[in-house]
Amino acid sequence: MNVAKVLDAKGLACPMPIVKTKKAITELETGDILEIHATDKGAKSDLTAWAKSGGHELIKHEVEDNNVFKFWIKKG
Repeated sequence: MNVAKVLDAKGLACPMPIVKTKKAITELETGDILEIHATDKGAKSDLTAWAKSGGHELIKHEVEDNNVFKFWIKKG
């Protein structure tokens, strides 16, 4: 997967991961992939809903051992 940008949203509480993601994705070209690292447990549902409503594609998400959630969103 060719990631265009990595966003570190660790330690941020809702709604900041979404706010930062929204800003970061505006800097990308259509089809680019944004990788997001977050620790907020609500980020999974928030980012999934946000990506869908914004016309973007949540390609993949996973959780690392240290409770860091990783998301890959393709800009629509």
